[in-house]
Amino acid sequence: MGDFVDRMRALRIGDRYQLVQLLGEGSFGKVYLGRDAETGNAVAMKLEHCKIDPSLLDEEIRVYQSLQSKPGFPRVFWHGWQDSFQVMVFELLGPNLEDLFCCCGETFSLKTTLMLADQLLHRFESLHAANYLHRDVKPENFLLGTGHHGNTVYMTDMGLAIYRPPVTARTAPGPPHLPISSERAPCEPSLIGTCRYASVNAHLGVPQSRRDDLEALGYMLIYFVTGPLPWQGLKTANRAEKNRRVLEMKQTVSVDELYQGLPPAFVTYMIYVRSLDEDD
Repeated sequence: MGDFVDRMRALRIGDRYQLVQLLGEGSFGKVYLGRDAETGNAVAMKLEHCKIDPSLLDEEIRVYQSLQSKPGFPRVFWHGWQDSFQVMVFELLGPNLEDLFCCCGETFSLKTTLMLADQLLHRFESLHAANYLHRDVKPENFLLGTGHHGNTVYMTDMGLAIYRPPVTARTAPGPPHLPISSERAPCEPSLIGTCRYASVNAHLGVPQSRRDDLEALGYMLIYFVTGPLPWQGLKTANRAEKNRRVLEMKQTVSVDELYQGLPPAFVTYMIYVRSLDEDD
């Protein structure tokens, strides 16, 4: 990978973009700061090796492109192949909400949390209206913009996003776009999503729907306004045991206890979200 980056710094990817430096990396790809050689503007560049099969970047590109006209989703400038890597060049954004949360002493004011919630609900409304699920809701995956868009919250990192056709399409003959397996054992280490914020259904291996994104958002909002969630910091022998313990706590803690001291709208939100049926 190092040799590849050195070569790419001397080449133009897509006849226009150049790598500058590493910004971050995950399990399936790395994100670099790049430069548009024609305009001089900074861009972000995500690289995924061809060995990743099925490609997560393919789906991420599709999601972004389908939402290009909606506010709060990064613009994709170019995507294609360079050597053994698929590359997506997209809009460079600012800090993520987890970094901001840490800079603010690991707590947001109620006002800040509500202002974030207002924007985040609109992002999920746009995503779900396009028949996509995010499935990895966590503060690191929501970033502020830059410049005139510095107060706009962007939804990012669609590597685990999945297309979920409307119920009429799913009941018609033929396979769905991307089927979700429901045969996984509950709480196994391959939980889809982030354990801290995942919905109860996600822990149980139930195919996720819009309600699960919204339940995960509810946990994230509690985290913002109160600090650590009750299941943070558990000492367990392995990931599977941790998932089981977190699931037990999410199933047993009451909504009133979870939102203790917060305005009743938070309780109303979580009760409503948990009461939704799969296709609601």
